[in-house]
Amino acid sequence: MEKEKIARINELAKKKRDVGLTDAEHAEHKQLHRQYIEEFRAGLKAQLDNTYIQYPDGTRKKLEQKPGAASGKN
Repeated sequence: MEKEKIARINELAKKKRDVGLTDAEHAEHKQLHRQYIEEFRAGLKAQLDNTYIQYPDGTRKKLEQKPGAASGKN
């Protein structure tokens, strides 16, 4: 996510604490925050998908998702 969008999220969050947001600003903040969370989760999933466990004997095993674990939706 671009630095400008993160700065805007933070600006709106501060304004929300201090004086409150208009309906348009609230919708913008919600949309930007949702986008930030989706990008964060995608990055974390990509990192975990490329993670291996190395055992003392030198063998490596790809990290697997636990059975029954959520697919990223809450």
